[in-house]
Amino acid sequence: MTNEVTVPLLPCASIDDIESFYGVLGFHTTYKQRRPNPCVGVRREDLQLQFFEIPGFDPEQSYGSCLVLTGDIEGLHRAFAAGMRAAYGKVLVSGTPRMTRPRARKNADGVGGFSVIDPGGNWIRVFRHATSAPAPATAPEGRLAKALANAVVQADSRGAVGQAVRILDSALARPHADDDPVEQVEVLVYRAELAMVLHDPETAAEMLARARSVTLTEGQSERAASAFDNAAELAAAKR
Repeated sequence: MTNEVTVPLLPCASIDDIESFYGVLGFHTTYKQRRPNPCVGVRREDLQLQFFEIPGFDPEQSYGSCLVLTGDIEGLHRAFAAGMRAAYGKVLVSGTPRMTRPRARKNADGVGGFSVIDPGGNWIRVFRHATSAPAPATAPEGRLAKALANAVVQADSRGAVGQAVRILDSALARPHADDDPVEQVEVLVYRAELAMVLHDPETAAEMLARARSVTLTEGQSERAASAFDNAAELAAAKR
């Protein structure tokens, strides 16, 4: 048989919060009931999710997760980010719900991905479909790039933000003369993002200021453009 469809069924504390949040991301409600068991279904094009409400459920303790495979992770991230800006005035980067940025994942053979952590604490992990994925990113060679790759695995994949912070702080505490300035910017901006996740705006501001102070050539500035775009989003989220 062909054309089978699998729809994840994920826990939450409030189906109303789930319905509202996914509406912001461009989903529409396909089904909703209050009795006998509260549940809601949402859909955005071919992406379907369903949720069931558990009284007293703590999103911070959720193990709910699912994979989404798409040919255009950047486009989907842009659409979700636009919805957040329209609804909240910023992209949510801390707390629950929130969204990470697309990044190559060392633990996924260098394939890019991002995650949406919804109001139920469920991790919706978006990866590029293998049939449309370009050649995986080469393994990082620089000291800071390796630290960044390891930190991304800890924070963006495993939710171990504290461990990611320790990795980056250790790398930043011992600067080397041959460190790549672009990698330094990328590490500082990601460290700022993790500070936001940990509700530490002072450290986030410090890291963003340090990133802006790194001296770059014109070519290096072009390579660091994505990191500075992320820095701008973080600065907006702090306001």
